[in-house]
Amino acid sequence: MTEYNWCHGPSCHEKRTQDRIRGVKGSKVLRTRKITLDSEYKRNGPWSVFCSTGCYNDFFYKYFRQVVAIAPRPEPLETPIEVVQTKALGRKYDWQSREYVDHMYTEKRIVEIT
Repeated sequence: MTEYNWCHGPSCHEKRTQDRIRGVKGSKVLRTRKITLDSEYKRNGPWSVFCSTGCYNDFFYKYFRQVVAIAPRPEPLETPIEVVQTKALGRKYDWQSREYVDHMYTEKRIVEIT
């Protein structure tokens, strides 16, 4: 038996697509999509509860304030770094990839301090 979830998009059941139509003539409905959890990718990510990027975005725009309220950020995060500069001899190329000059340049690298 396959496991599944129903899409959590707030307006998934309102989108007019053929795969959402259920019922018999006279009592048809548009139903939220069923998501089969047939892969590790689907089971461990947002696609276990959203059938499309549209439904994911609809959910986010409707509930983002409540999501942020779960873990508000009162101050910025920071990562300590060091900027390392090294001088090197480089080559320049024209639009046809022909080398035309050697030049000195400064290479900057950002290194995390652990």
